[in-house]
Amino acid sequence: MRKIISTMWVTLDGFICGPNGEMDWVAECFDEAMGKYQGEFLFAADTLLLGRVTYQSFAGSWPHVPDNPNVSEDEKEYARRLNAMQKIVFSRTLESADWNNTRLLREIDPTEIERLKSEPGRNINISGSPGLVQSLANLGLIDEYQVLVYPLILGDGKPFLQNIKDRVRLKLVDSKTLPSGVMILYYQPK
Repeated sequence: MRKIISTMWVTLDGFICGPNGEMDWVAECFDEAMGKYQGEFLFAADTLLLGRVTYQSFAGSWPHVPDNPNVSEDEKEYARRLNAMQKIVFSRTLESADWNNTRLLREIDPTEIERLKSEPGRNINISGSPGLVQSLANLGLIDEYQVLVYPLILGDGKPFLQNIKDRVRLKLVDSKTLPSGVMILYYQPK
């Protein structure tokens, strides 16, 4: 059975972005090791689940990367893979989802998600998309949380995993510390 795996960047004080959505701090720690992690995370999957805000950010930039002469060949390859994979965006307000291989769903149907997980294929990833992660966590549909803890205290912003209905016990299955100081924690529900 395929697994749904969430990856989220979070500051030491538990924020995923600043009070105005700023995430400039993420780039401060992007290095070769982070690029390797991101590539391995992406290449282990064939489907990407996205909320509206993350979808609009990704769809506004990644389709153009392969044609950009100012980016590295590694980033172009990452973009080509991301552009080619199946994407499902959950939104009640988007009028259309025109990025290559994207399907727009208006609501989360747990039966449909379980069916998707039972199909043959590789992992199903969620990058960012905190509202979607919250909804799927409340339904018990996330199989692994990969939390990238950045060596930064932001002081204010949007907290990670707010409005969770029930306690979810997790077990730490792995951890890595990158040269930048980012710690990657791999958790699975008990």
